[in-house]
Amino acid sequence: MPTPTEIRLNRAERVLHVAFDSGERFALPAEYLRVESPSAEVQGHGPGQRVIVPARRHVGIMKVEPVGHYAVRLVFDDLHDTGIYSWDYLFELGRDQAERWAAYEQALAAKGLSRDPPRRGG
Repeated sequence: MPTPTEIRLNRAERVLHVAFDSGERFALPAEYLRVESPSAEVQGHGPGQRVIVPARRHVGIMKVEPVGHYAVRLVFDDLHDTGIYSWDYLFELGRDQAERWAAYEQALAAKGLSRDPPRRGG
């Protein structure tokens, strides 16, 4: 699998830009990275345990922390910080973004959930 040559966070746009030594470049929205987190909280501990994470349209990334020479840990502003994004996983997320995003939106719809946070009464 390719190795990143650049990882750059654009906080204002809430996008993580990743360039790989194979020439591919991906712009990965924070919301997409959050709902596809490799953490057990999202992926579960076994087959069929994946959790659909709703209401993250406005999530941002506060920090990108290196983990050895193989991954980064993303700290989101909803305080989720347990996912370790390996180079392979980041590449897969970029390569498969359209399919994964479509599947996520279908799963939300099937469960009657939304990307938007609940409105507060006022």
